[in-house]
Amino acid sequence: MLDTKSRLVLSVLAKETKNGNYKIFELPDIIMSLPKHYRMDESAIKHILVHLERQDIISIKYEDDEKYCLAVLPFGFEILETEKPKYYREIKDKKNNNNNFLIGFFSAFLGTSAGFAIFYLIFKFLIK
Repeated sequence: MLDTKSRLVLSVLAKETKNGNYKIFELPDIIMSLPKHYRMDESAIKHILVHLERQDIISIKYEDDEKYCLAVLPFGFEILETEKPKYYREIKDKKNNNNNFLIGFFSAFLGTSAGFAIFYLIFKFLIK
């Protein structure tokens, strides 16, 4: 299981190395390709790359100061394909919540209406 920032870095790397070949990446390019609210500094990116390599998700052939020659391994592509982003689950949950709300509303309305009808009939027969 990867956190959001590691998944974003992995997806950036996977877009560039679609066929699994090694490619040279510069850290500023990786940082600039991330969404603005998830941008990190170079040390954070280096830490994520080391973490991904230790998990056998990517393979780093060599590294210089700001350049990395790396490839995404098949396990990395598999992780990106199998785990769906959170917003897909949230949309599904919202649909279920809407259905549950409608079912609850109509069952409460019918129950209240039936209760009033029964109360009216009982009250009508007791007063006469």
